[in-house]
Amino acid sequence: MNVFQPDKLFGIIGHPLGHTMSPLLHNWGFAQQNIRAVYMAWPTQPESIENFMHTFRTLPVSGASVTIPHKISVMDYIDKLTDRAKAIGAVNTLYWRNDQVIGDNTDTAGVSEPLRPHCAQVKKALLIGAGGASRAAIVGLQSLQIEEIHITNRTQSKAGDLAEEFNVSTVDWDNRGDQHYDLIVNSTSLGMSGKLEKINPMILDNQDANTIVYDLVYNPLETVLLREAAARKCKTIHGIEMFLHQGLAQFKIWTGYDLDETAARKLLLSRL
Repeated sequence: MNVFQPDKLFGIIGHPLGHTMSPLLHNWGFAQQNIRAVYMAWPTQPESIENFMHTFRTLPVSGASVTIPHKISVMDYIDKLTDRAKAIGAVNTLYWRNDQVIGDNTDTAGVSEPLRPHCAQVKKALLIGAGGASRAAIVGLQSLQIEEIHITNRTQSKAGDLAEEFNVSTVDWDNRGDQHYDLIVNSTSLGMSGKLEKINPMILDNQDANTIVYDLVYNPLETVLLREAAARKCKTIHGIEMFLHQGLAQFKIWTGYDLDETAARKLLLSRL
């Protein structure tokens, strides 16, 4: 019996990892490009990050995805950060450059690439949330040269700190629905499958067909925010686009290859 022996090893670290579709995407990608590699899920408790990074260097592992709760703590064990990882203040991608471990962040691509075809019509954007995902969202939106970015968050001080750091504006949480926006991006967990699923993070009274609503939540695929936005004729973008594009960007970093975006999307939607 022939046993597959990969030339390269990749994987994802996080906790928990029961929901991750990263192995599905990347192993499919390796097969598409005839790359002898395998991508695995490595559930890693917060207190085990140092041990993992020792393993990363000694196996060696060719590259890794990093997800919650390690995106910040992993930076203590990296030789060099890319400029965008520095700007975001978090890492979601590890790879080797010569003998150095490099930390990068492709979450910005997960925000910017689905919006790129529409960015010419976006002058005024509202970002909901001030957590880790929102940092990547701001950098992604700024890369599209969007002129006016506002942040709203239930904890006003967190929105204020982020707004000051990235030189954008804040909107009071209670007033977030008072204005019309060309783009609304939800970076919170509100609407996510489970106890938060029925919560809409946005008041949509002033939004219409000229508003794009992008929900970074991808489970469920159609969140209450997207459902109510569609009812108001807004253009909606599903959270699976965030996962897809950050993953495609990771694959390009690791292999130099571009995967077929349409085929990759079909693969992920078949799992959902």
